[in-house]
Amino acid sequence: MANSRFHGRYEGEGRECEHPTCRELGEFRAPGYRPSGFDGPGEYRWFCLQHVREFNDGYDWFEGMSAEEILNAQSPINGWRRESPAFSPRAAVDGAPRWSDFDDPLDAISARANGIKSRAQREAAMQMSGRFSKVEAAALEVMGLGSDTDKARLRRRYSELVRRYHPDRNGGDRSYEARLGKVVDAYQLLRKAAAIA
Repeated sequence: MANSRFHGRYEGEGRECEHPTCRELGEFRAPGYRPSGFDGPGEYRWFCLQHVREFNDGYDWFEGMSAEEILNAQSPINGWRRESPAFSPRAAVDGAPRWSDFDDPLDAISARANGIKSRAQREAAMQMSGRFSKVEAAALEVMGLGSDTDKARLRRRYSELVRRYHPDRNGGDRSYEARLGKVVDAYQLLRKAAAIA
């Protein structure tokens, strides 16, 4: 097939062209009749090159659709209306992981603003700001906060993370208990930090 002269040719399948007057090989597939509740191509029809070209010239993908179905199919956001499980607010409860639940030791996913690439560079930047010690910078990293954090922002983030990781709030999933412990420890350290108090 790699050396086939025409893209889309299925050679050696032994099918006959489905045009009523043709006895050539049916080496090119075309969409079949849609099953009710169209979800995919259904069965294919098979034609020779000449008849698949004729079929394609007269094919109307929207045939049989209502005006509303056509409008929805042509919408630029068609297929994007549903939230993917990883971004759903109920992701941890429904069993799907959230992006924020992944450990990211190399910061391949969670590289943050200000052009700072790695966790070590972010911690160093926080220390250079003079506000935070190395231990406090690491605690801010656990909380997912930057050096511009204040007391109100720290409380909001703590509340959010406890809701996410606590088994009483995430459907009884105890797999996040270790992470919850790190969040609690980080919060206890930061709430007493001179830079935030």
